[in-house]
Amino acid sequence: MEKSRYRIKVPGIHCAGCIRTVEHALGQVAGVEKVRVDYLRKEAHVLGEASLGDLLAALERVGYPGEAL
Repeated sequence: MEKSRYRIKVPGIHCAGCIRTVEHALGQVAGVEKVRVDYLRKEAHVLGEASLGDLLAALERVGYPGEAL
């Protein structure tokens, strides 16, 4: 499977604890190689072979709904 890059808007990010939760949730998705959260833009940047649906579902499970950009 080819690697994909995703930008996901996560408006619920408000603090360092939020960043850790989002990074951990996305990092646990099978196929994810790298996660970086941009606090100022409230975006998560993900690299890997995971599907967008799996990434969004992982965020939803931890209370941070997101949308693809």
